[in-house]
Amino acid sequence: MNVAKAVDKKYETMTFKQLCEAPAAALEGVSENDAKLLEQAFGIRTIRDLGTNKYFRAAFTIANAADLEG
Repeated sequence: MNVAKAVDKKYETMTFKQLCEAPAAALEGVSENDAKLLEQAFGIRTIRDLGTNKYFRAAFTIANAADLEG
């Protein structure tokens, strides 16, 4: 995965472990306001929080399973 396309410029040189602790707004396309809303709605503050959130993981799994159904 090309991390440079997934995160804002100032985070491009970070390791994956460092990125996990970066704020959700570090992701390309996630604004500061979006990050505030994620925190209010789901308690998500970091990229790790977003990636391990049970609701987002469930949605990801369902979407992938639907693709396999054909």
